[in-house]
Amino acid sequence: MIASDPARTELSMVNGPKIDYELLLDCVHCGLCTAACPTYVETGNEADSPRGRIYLMRGVIDGRLELDDAVKDHLDLCLNCRACETACPSGVQYGKLIEPFREHMAELEPGRTLKPFNALQRLMLLKIFPSRTRTRLALAPVRLMQWTGIDWLLRKSLLKLVPRSLREMHGMLPGMKRHHGQLPEVLPAEGKRRARVALFLGCVADAIYPETQMATARVLQKNGCEVWIPRAQTCCGALHYHSAMESQARELAAVNCSAFGMTSAEADGVDAIIINAAGCGAMLKDYEHLMHGTAHEEAARKFVAKSKDISEFLMSLGPIAPTHPLKIKATYHDACHLRHAQQIAKPPRQLLEMIPGLELIPLPESELCCGAAGSYNLTQPEMAGKLGDRKADHIRATGAQAVFMGNVGCLLQVARHLKKTAPDIWVAHTIDALWASYSGELPKEIRS
Repeated sequence: MIASDPARTELSMVNGPKIDYELLLDCVHCGLCTAACPTYVETGNEADSPRGRIYLMRGVIDGRLELDDAVKDHLDLCLNCRACETACPSGVQYGKLIEPFREHMAELEPGRTLKPFNALQRLMLLKIFPSRTRTRLALAPVRLMQWTGIDWLLRKSLLKLVPRSLREMHGMLPGMKRHHGQLPEVLPAEGKRRARVALFLGCVADAIYPETQMATARVLQKNGCEVWIPRAQTCCGALHYHSAMESQARELAAVNCSAFGMTSAEADGVDAIIINAAGCGAMLKDYEHLMHGTAHEEAARKFVAKSKDISEFLMSLGPIAPTHPLKIKATYHDACHLRHAQQIAKPPRQLLEMIPGLELIPLPESELCCGAAGSYNLTQPEMAGKLGDRKADHIRATGAQAVFMGNVGCLLQVARHLKKTAPDIWVAHTIDALWASYSGELPKEIRS
């Protein structure tokens, strides 16, 4: 490994991006990450690969390269899917390089992360989406229009008159089911209590896919878990953090640490904090890093220690076998922030393989990003579109009747792109399939 210059390390920490220079040196430029990088696979441009971007970042820090528009464009095109971390034999922590570097770019050019968005999009992303209540209220008219059929008329006529950015946001919305309202604060375990867990609801996921939130709670109850849903919980902070708004992300993290009892003795009464959205899970599991050096660092450490994806937790607990058959061919897409950021690949597949009658078919390039990546499909619509179509093509090629995954962003992106060519494929969360097999409540997509 190349030795680092202490003065240069200090420079990168103080006068430049807050990056430990040693992390840059972990990359030996072997190139094994390139095949796992969605943008490199699409463009074939070395500067759009992980090692290329690390070279660019290091060049800027060393003073060999100017941080010009070309460099910024290559860094902005990164999805931060972290597939390179899974592929890297040297253990390069790419996420700890690209995030602080983007924050540095935002500091040099205040407001640059919000430039791609119009006023309404900014309002939605930073004010509406981080709140479950506000998001649900904002989507209430959409639910009504879908139920009455007005939405169909809107798509055929008036929608063509609104700006493209708004059409893009509208096009991302799936057919939404009736919202169940607020779940009780405590849901009892079925049978003998095996664990007491806290359920993280998120914000967008709760508003758009309430049936998945309900299924998650019911699956936990079915497996002997008492489910506590803290009323004071809030957004995980991912949208802010990935938009280089670290201070706002820390504020949200502090609220969650307190809401889930990590600042009190109540922490000992919770066996796990359950998350069903991979993007939220990756963010929540990064709280200790985010809150390093703050008054909430110890609470964040406790929070991270208890944070578990629903599939990860169930397999460690020992899931009760589902009994109702789902006689379908299905495939599974790896959400980037589940497979790469959290290194969880087997548990979701193991849960699906327990379902009677379900034939699980491997998905080519399952580990490659679908193009959702938070707000990426708004900031980089062209690349997001290419990746979405690529993912849809692979899903169709399997001949599967259903595709399952563990993240709300992926659900929106995959459903949107399949709707164009294969609208009959059931696009759902892994837990939706598991609950269908537990309950026998089969969705209309697979009823014979």
